[in-house]
Amino acid sequence: MTKIHPTSDVQSSNIGEGTCVWQYSVILQGAIIGSNCNINFNVFIENDVIIGNNVTIKSGVQIWDGVTIEDDAFLGPNVTFTNDLVPRSKQYPESFERTVVKKGASIGANSTIVAGNTIGQYAFLGAGSVVTKSIPDFHVYYGNPAKHRGYITREGVLLDMHGKDKKGKQFDLEKL
Repeated sequence: MTKIHPTSDVQSSNIGEGTCVWQYSVILQGAIIGSNCNINFNVFIENDVIIGNNVTIKSGVQIWDGVTIEDDAFLGPNVTFTNDLVPRSKQYPESFERTVVKKGASIGANSTIVAGNTIGQYAFLGAGSVVTKSIPDFHVYYGNPAKHRGYITREGVLLDMHGKDKKGKQFDLEKL
């Protein structure tokens, strides 16, 4: 059963079964949201946005036109996407840059994703990261600007730059 808190302004009818929309969120008419998502308090989702199934969006996130979030992704508190590389007041581009967060990716709190980039499958971005280029699958990035710092498995095991976990176990980076 889909749950929408009465203080939210949900204009879209394209919201999947089992999705929860919490207090004071705004979802514009053109947005498409999958099943079993959790959209926390005070989230803004614009029109040309596609969100897959089983996505968690924490409080304070803004998702602007041109953004696609694939299944099983996690967006931490206050993650912000941009969609215009040269913004000017009352001047709009012919089309907005496309940004994609691939299946299973996790983006840490207070990260900013600059328009036109792709966050790879199961990639992990540390809190406060500023993403200025696309991130490959299974890579760990963090910092400002975000830099490659290691790898991560599908199950969420963090690996160093050589493919070893905290206990020293070696993983085959080709098979992540």
